[in-house]
Amino acid sequence: MIETIGINHFKNMFDAAFIEVKQNEQLFSQMDAQTGDGDHGTAIVTALNAVNESMKQATDLKLMFNDAGFAAMSEACGSTSTLIGAWLMGMYDGVGTDQIDASGVANIFRAGLTNVQKQTGAGLGDKTIMDALIPAVLALESNQDAGITTMFTAASEAANKGAEKTKGMIAKFGRAKNLGEKVIGFIDPGAASMACIFGSFEKGIKRL
Repeated sequence: MIETIGINHFKNMFDAAFIEVKQNEQLFSQMDAQTGDGDHGTAIVTALNAVNESMKQATDLKLMFNDAGFAAMSEACGSTSTLIGAWLMGMYDGVGTDQIDASGVANIFRAGLTNVQKQTGAGLGDKTIMDALIPAVLALESNQDAGITTMFTAASEAANKGAEKTKGMIAKFGRAKNLGEKVIGFIDPGAASMACIFGSFEKGIKRL
């Protein structure tokens, strides 16, 4: 059982996420084309590439999140770069030590979510990235006693279920909100990519 994770675990987690999202870039853009601009795949790959390249240079865990968040926000990816950047910068606020236990993992991701919530009024049921991110963080928090690996397994499952639920929702943000009930039946691409990210985290922490 993995009891603590450090900077190299997080680097591996986000590297795995970038690889997985890159492989699904075309799919995410196709999903976005059904209800939006059709560029989400390109946007999320661009943002995560900036995050990943920044993290490779990091030597301090706390500063790594801040620098990676700034790198994401520096990319011209619209709301995607803003939200991913805010997520990472929020994680910076949640880091207390260099070795993170289960409670620390929950704290970091809660801090990340809190900062994203400062950037958007979206919540559960609004057919956005939040429909995957919020359930993932709640799953991390509620599975701390089971260990870090299990926490991320639960978070991945919760994020996937949250993304799937967006299929039955009407969008309240972004271009899709102008389509009303026409968006029902389509999964939100932001929620789908966030679920993909969490699905990659468990693979990443097992590399060491």
